[in-house]
Amino acid sequence: MARNDEFFLEKWINYYGNCFGEENIYILLDGEDQSIPANSGNANVIKYPKISGQVVAAEKMRLIILSQKAAQLLKEYDLVVGTDTDEYLVVDPECKCTLAEYLSKLDCPVCMSGLGMDVGHNLNKETEIDGGKLFLQQRDYAFVSSRYTKPVMISKPVRWGSGFHRVKGHNFHIDSNLYLFHFGCFDKNMLEARFFDKDRIAAGWGRHIKKRFRTINFVTNKTAKNGDKYLPIARIFQTICRPIYALNKPSMAWWYLVVTIPERFKNVL
Repeated sequence: MARNDEFFLEKWINYYGNCFGEENIYILLDGEDQSIPANSGNANVIKYPKISGQVVAAEKMRLIILSQKAAQLLKEYDLVVGTDTDEYLVVDPECKCTLAEYLSKLDCPVCMSGLGMDVGHNLNKETEIDGGKLFLQQRDYAFVSSRYTKPVMISKPVRWGSGFHRVKGHNFHIDSNLYLFHFGCFDKNMLEARFFDKDRIAAGWGRHIKKRFRTINFVTNKTAKNGDKYLPIARIFQTICRPIYALNKPSMAWWYLVVTIPERFKNVL
């Protein structure tokens, strides 16, 4: 579901349309004032009345709508993937198969996660993003974030928590070959521009957006570890470590891990 998010929505349509076919992707527009994306092609685009209210209540309603839509789709499909527009589910290129081929063979009991890769903007080494080029050819570093190790793949009707961050009443399972790349923090100027989106600020998103600058700070100031070596360790760590207040969510505890994104991902998106 998207609102006032043309930049990422265009990329989202291109990526998932290529992965699954445009006719198999579904875009829920938050507000009848929203324009149909120019590159939507054969995608299924549905306009909803704008969800009003502050961020917590509005986000709760948004995920109720998305969970209900996913439940309807599971009558037709074996698996549903739900993400925000700045999130991209990626299969490790070492698997030498497409995302659709990999998911077709996936044994998903109820829900599955990819390892969360929060791509950041290293202010000392990287320039402003060019939307006409592949994202990962312009960014080298990611904060390994349990916040983005989300159960985005479901095989049965569920109730997603806010932001797809967990599934109510179900454990999480992190697949060994899937990654969820999040690009909400990959450009400082773009992130700052979101402070001027009146809809987001009025809904109380200002504090949430400020938190995202933490990723930029981490990738700029922390020494990055070798991704090939540390990503398998992080996956095991998140599988074992869980916060007491939410046992069905992964955690990195106090380990603030920044990695160099392996070169094999550079041409993926």
